[in-house]
Amino acid sequence: MGLDVQFTFDCADPAALAAFWAEALDYRVQGPPDGFDSWEQALTAFGVPPERHHDASAVVDPEGTGPRLFFQRVPEPKRGKNRVHLDVRAAPGLTGAARMAALEAAADRLVTLGATRVARHEPAPPLGAGHLVLADPEGNEFCLD
Repeated sequence: MGLDVQFTFDCADPAALAAFWAEALDYRVQGPPDGFDSWEQALTAFGVPPERHHDASAVVDPEGTGPRLFFQRVPEPKRGKNRVHLDVRAAPGLTGAARMAALEAAADRLVTLGATRVARHEPAPPLGAGHLVLADPEGNEFCLD
């Protein structure tokens, strides 16, 4: 059995980026630990100063099978192209024009949530099925494929 993984995003606004990715992936923002009604209550109990209460957020797969995404506040802005990115499987089993139409529909929805279109790559058989490149609200590139 392989190890679990978590993907961590450095960002300026963890709550906003977590909200975007929760919508994008049909995930949910992770709730507070058992025994606490809110993250504020939990963080206060853990001794985290109030000015640090918004330094992190996370989203989780409601089914419990997908990886957790963690968002942590950092002071510096994003610089340059990502060396690692997420591929969001938005058109499983589709090919050709139907695939690209499904990807475009998914991209339109994500753009309304704050994503930006970066590039469109047409199908190029036998290996290239076609995909779209987008950036999340903080400029992190990801693919719809």
